[in-house]
Amino acid sequence: MKKYLLFCCCLLILQSLSARERDPKWTKKVGSVKLVFKNATFKVNSYGAVSDGKTLNTQAIQKAIDDCAAKGGGVVSFEPGRYLSGAVFVKEGVNLRIDKGVEILGSSDIKHFPEINSRIAGIEMPWPAALINIIGQKKAAVTGDGIVNAQGKPYWDYYWNLRKEYEAKGLRWIVDYDAKRPRTFLAQESSNILLSGLTFQQAGFWTVQILYSHHVTIDGITIQNNIGGHGPSTDGIDVDSSSWVLIQNSDIDCNDDNFCLKAGRDWDGLRVNRPTEYVLIRDCVARAGAGLLTLGSETAGSIRHVLAKNLKGNGTSNGLNIKSATTRGGVVEDIHFKDIELNNVGVVVRVSMNWNPAYSYSTLPAGYNIETVPPHWKVMLTRVEPAERGIPKFKDVYISNINVNGAKGAVIVAEGLNSSLLSNFSFKNFNVTNATKAGSISFAENWTTSNVNISTKDASKVTIKNSTNVSF
Repeated sequence: MKKYLLFCCCLLILQSLSARERDPKWTKKVGSVKLVFKNATFKVNSYGAVSDGKTLNTQAIQKAIDDCAAKGGGVVSFEPGRYLSGAVFVKEGVNLRIDKGVEILGSSDIKHFPEINSRIAGIEMPWPAALINIIGQKKAAVTGDGIVNAQGKPYWDYYWNLRKEYEAKGLRWIVDYDAKRPRTFLAQESSNILLSGLTFQQAGFWTVQILYSHHVTIDGITIQNNIGGHGPSTDGIDVDSSSWVLIQNSDIDCNDDNFCLKAGRDWDGLRVNRPTEYVLIRDCVARAGAGLLTLGSETAGSIRHVLAKNLKGNGTSNGLNIKSATTRGGVVEDIHFKDIELNNVGVVVRVSMNWNPAYSYSTLPAGYNIETVPPHWKVMLTRVEPAERGIPKFKDVYISNINVNGAKGAVIVAEGLNSSLLSNFSFKNFNVTNATKAGSISFAENWTTSNVNISTKDASKVTIKNSTNVSF
């Protein structure tokens, strides 16, 4: 009898441990439901589109989309060729299909991207529409094996020239909001959306933004933003105050965050107060870029219930990057980062609550009048009150089955605040070879480790300061 009871107890323990390793139940509910579109096909060429790569086809493409939607939906497609376009808006029931042999070219004239009410880098403000938009729709898709080349280099040059001018005036904090550049794909205030198969190149700004939307699937896309240079802020995929999102089978090479989750910035983000939650990212590759997975820096509405698994990072600046600032607020919690392979990265795990102060904190230089500056400047300058509301919280982060070969920087750089400790981080089966140095942890509490193996070139150990119940 005693042996039987012992066996039952062991079985229960094993079942409990196994349950912890399983994906959370919510992961079965992410993404768009199965989308079925009518068989009707609407060729943009029948509406006057010309595939010479020079003729502006915005109106012809939009007419085909509008006609398709008006007739109950279907597929909008292209004859092989290159099509220059400004902003187009995909509507409910429409699958905009860009097949192999078709290349969409983004216009270099910002006038071809009318301003819409949107959110950029955590602030609601008017901003140029994306090259391809899905706004306020309940069922729509953009699919195919073709290419969407945003031709973003003129927008990159514009940004760098303006930044040089603004930095000289003490305006680094606002230049990203004044240098208006088109995104490549935007799904905003929409649901049951599919983006699949396409190759995106040379984004003028963020490549894919999912904003205020739910039940979205991004499957099998390729992003190549480092063709012809390295564009500023050319994020790969940004999930922004959105939920029930599935990202899979994708390959990103960009010059900023590869897979990034956001939820609003400072006073404006706290006002909106919409989280990013229930996000599954799996079976993807990140190449150049600021982070394989980045949470923040816009955290005001909170980021929670995230699983990133079966990912590879080849040459990214950071593996897992959690960042915010002392004016952002919000909670980052229940984050699972597992089954990851990293090669020749910068820092394996980077955590900061005081990220990039020159960009993160807004101060109006002498000589400017707050009454006459643009409205979005005033939003950025509005203080969070009480100030404690702006302090972010990071907790319950689970990192497991990580294999790293080569870290040019540290294995870990994790910096909490005296007023906000990094709480309950777990590292399990965490193996690092060929790292430059081990790194440091400060202002943390209640960290656990199991089977952590770190090999550094300088034979250093992780230093731990101002922390309680933390070992590494």
